[in-house]
Amino acid sequence: MFDDFSSIFQFSLTSGEIVENISIALICSFLISFFYRKTYNGPGYLDSFANALVLLSLITAVVIMTIGNNLARAFGLVGAMSIIRFRTAVKETHDIVYIFFALTIGMAAGVGLHSLAILGTFFIGSISYIMAKMNLKSGNEKNTLLEFQMQDNGSKSSLDYEKVISKFTQKMKLINIKTIENDNIIISYYIKLKRNDLSLNLVSELKNVAGIKNISLFSDEEAF
Repeated sequence: MFDDFSSIFQFSLTSGEIVENISIALICSFLISFFYRKTYNGPGYLDSFANALVLLSLITAVVIMTIGNNLARAFGLVGAMSIIRFRTAVKETHDIVYIFFALTIGMAAGVGLHSLAILGTFFIGSISYIMAKMNLKSGNEKNTLLEFQMQDNGSKSSLDYEKVISKFTQKMKLINIKTIENDNIIISYYIKLKRNDLSLNLVSELKNVAGIKNISLFSDEEAF
């Protein structure tokens, strides 16, 4: 009985197995990053996040090989999830899903389940790609970040700028209000213009609103 119990904590890998596990994790993680780039339709796309998914799978595979036993794997996974959940701000649901995707495939590669890692990557990635293509409305939207500064003096200028924004947009979403020095505030919106050529008109009319200054528009167009 004691021999069986001690064998739980025995876990050894040859150099060839280590290289094989890391190689499978690397291949799968590149595929995960590829699927992420092809399926992301939200605002604020970052190449750095897509690249980080590759490293995340590799690190997870190495951690799993280092830990080596079932009990420790469970605690290691809980610890990894805790770090992501409580210390890193991930706003997009799509990003959270791909973090779990990369972690899971890294674990499978790390314990030597190569077929599971490869098939899981292709299957989940393909489902994600199909769902993204089916969501045509979301996929064709072009989001724009509108940011401007105004004096916080209790005036009714907020009603004025909201009317101007509504005039040129199909939809608008307030995402941030930040107070800076001299009672100034920076206001940020995600907007969808009625037409792409209306951006200059929007900026021009916002300039005429009392108290509005430093207007910026940032296009969130993705290039694959």
